[in-house]
Amino acid sequence: MRNATRGTGAAPSASRRLSAMLALLLLVAAAITAVLAVTRAGAMVVLGLPLSVAALVIGFWYTVSRRGTARVVGSIVAAVALVVFIVLTFTAPHKGIPVAVTLALVLLSGLCARHAVRRDPRTLATTLAVDRTAAPRPSHPVLLMNLKSGGGKVEKFALVDECRRRGIEPVVLERGDDLLALAEAAIARGADVIGMAGGDGSQALVATIASRRAVPHVCIPAGTRNHFALDLGLDREDVVGALDAFVDGYERTIDLATVNGHVFVNNTSLGLYAKIVQSDEYRDAKMQTAANMLPDMLGPDAAPFDLRFTGPDGRDYPSAHLILVSNNPYQLDHLGGRGTRERLDTGTLGIVTSRIADAKAAVAFVAAEAAGRIRTFPGWMEWSAPRFEVGSSSPIEIGVDGESMKLDPPLVFESMPGALRVRIPMHAAGFAPAAASVAIDRNTLTTLLRTAAGRA
Repeated sequence: MRNATRGTGAAPSASRRLSAMLALLLLVAAAITAVLAVTRAGAMVVLGLPLSVAALVIGFWYTVSRRGTARVVGSIVAAVALVVFIVLTFTAPHKGIPVAVTLALVLLSGLCARHAVRRDPRTLATTLAVDRTAAPRPSHPVLLMNLKSGGGKVEKFALVDECRRRGIEPVVLERGDDLLALAEAAIARGADVIGMAGGDGSQALVATIASRRAVPHVCIPAGTRNHFALDLGLDREDVVGALDAFVDGYERTIDLATVNGHVFVNNTSLGLYAKIVQSDEYRDAKMQTAANMLPDMLGPDAAPFDLRFTGPDGRDYPSAHLILVSNNPYQLDHLGGRGTRERLDTGTLGIVTSRIADAKAAVAFVAAEAAGRIRTFPGWMEWSAPRFEVGSSSPIEIGVDGESMKLDPPLVFESMPGALRVRIPMHAAGFAPAAASVAIDRNTLTTLLRTAAGRA
């Protein structure tokens, strides 16, 4: 874990010292409450809670990875285990209160700890070497727009009118239009700054042309999740405010990444997720499609994914259930949401692979995910490299910035250092949440003690 004040040498502020003290006190209180819960609960609860959790996870594993009788039995076991867990934890007299209090204290301690060790936003621009000098006003700014993105955000926020008020040429994507061709045409007409109002897949396409033609790119968060905007340090809720990057912004140079020539700004996924989303039924029935397909991919008779790669140890691996390759490394505590990236200019790919071997491994995987410590799962590998290759004996299904594709092997992933100039509004934070936060890990206690004592 990185010290929150590293790079400045400054002593922690009074609020951070107080947060560190509270985090330590709340942690001690949680430990005391947990001991009281165990001593008052009795052997049935002490043994029943972990056993019911294990039964719940194993039952769930059989539910998603089996068919027929095994799936039915797994569902029943999971349901019964959940009921037992609830009864033992919250309904028996005097037993649920200490457990609930312990969980609340641990949660509050974690929140205080994160504030105590987070980096000072005031020093981040210096730490991340970001030059916030105002960029020259463009003579012909252009914004491409996807009306369907984000449930219709372009129309909701009247972006066409907002562009015209600012002297920005609006170009609305129509059915059947080629976004790459529209971007090329806009630059051919003289666009000296080009933006995209849409999701991350659209951002990647326009960024491809902007990079190729050496024109600055503006990201307008008009998609659904807007992960690229998040890691650029934009306020994803302030769609209209993002337009200020055209007329009152500064420039940063960031990396892009490619897989077999396809540019991506965020990440690509292979394995379970990519296989499911390729299905024709997925768009209309996501949960049902996943339930129908998972047994064929996780069950005892499932063929291993034909995804061959070389790991960080130099060994060759024949398969993985999940491969995630990102444009710069992610800070991943949970798989959900895919985390955020501290930087977008390291010149490397973030590479994650994971394999769930059996029901026992599934228990460990679910426990690590639930605890926000997915990196501790034994089947998890994570490393950085400027290039990565995945081999297979047949075309590989892959999700590229959320867009489904099928590409011929080998898949060659490469970082493109400093490939894109982006413009950021002056009023935006300009850095991702991962840049300010520090992951809670085994070194946190030492850092909290130093912070509480006022040491840099």
